[in-house]
Amino acid sequence: MRLLNNLYVTDHRARLSLQHGSLIVVRGDGARSRIPLEGLEGVVLVGHAQMTSEAIAACASRRIRVASLQANGRVRYALSGGLSGNVHLRMAQYRAAHDPGRCLSIARWIVAGKLQNARRMLRRWAWDASLGRRHRLERLEAAIADRLSGLPEVRDGDTARGFEGEATRLYFEGLREHLTGAGCELAFEARSRRPPRDPVNAALSFVYGLLLTEIAGALEVIGLDPQVGYLHGVRPGRPSLALDLMEEFRPAHADRFVVGLVTHRALVAEDFVATTGGACYLSEAGRRKVIETYEAYKMEEATHTLLARDVPRGALPMIQAILMARHLRGDLLAYPPFIATT
Repeated sequence: MRLLNNLYVTDHRARLSLQHGSLIVVRGDGARSRIPLEGLEGVVLVGHAQMTSEAIAACASRRIRVASLQANGRVRYALSGGLSGNVHLRMAQYRAAHDPGRCLSIARWIVAGKLQNARRMLRRWAWDASLGRRHRLERLEAAIADRLSGLPEVRDGDTARGFEGEATRLYFEGLREHLTGAGCELAFEARSRRPPRDPVNAALSFVYGLLLTEIAGALEVIGLDPQVGYLHGVRPGRPSLALDLMEEFRPAHADRFVVGLVTHRALVAEDFVATTGGACYLSEAGRRKVIETYEAYKMEEATHTLLARDVPRGALPMIQAILMARHLRGDLLAYPPFIATT
């Protein structure tokens, strides 16, 4: 299905090929559709959907991003037409990655952004909670605030990552409190990733995968290397910088979206499938429902504090990629993470 400028292929038996400037999508049931390459910005393949090398090459030549996600949302690969932008920007990015002080500074700002957004979500959930549950959410928010206040004293990346990990654990305790208090039918006990063990984790992982491809694409458009990060560090095959920027978007963007789906019963048990090994994944119908709703969600406006104006949520990854580039070039003294206001 094509939504705005992106093509999502959720049928795991589908095959994409190239024909006269268009992508031909053949579903598992034999149904065919033609998607012109003109105006297309991204192709997302979910599950075992396949794409011919000619179709991939045509997308690359037009700088159309192609991403493949596993059923749980984990990114297999994300391809584009190669890095653009000024090579001097990437040299500045690599120099910063070799400077422990610069790495630590950027990592601290990223963690600070995530923790502030986590606190805001906990405060938001506490507003409508019962008295006892509100007190528990407020205690969790205060505990995260303690970690946040200690960040300026952090002197190495491992400690920064430790602060982030502990605050994330506290935050997900609050998420469980909120979903339980809202009477949600879908189960959630704690964050589980590989594999997700319940419906809420399945939805979170899938949306994280969608978000990661968007951030990686934004970094490539700006001319930054998605694999060279500061909080996550460099590891072969890992989009570390994309993962860095995704941290600030998790609570107030991705989690906010999934929690809304769950609490409003837009996702129900029938939208998920369980495996004999205990894993839980979105069904094909569930994935389509999430993707359609997510594209509409990205059209909603959010206030960007630094810009002092409202922007579409879908534009936020590009804005943060630009701000990261400006910091690495020396135009900004520090990297300003996205801080949600609502």
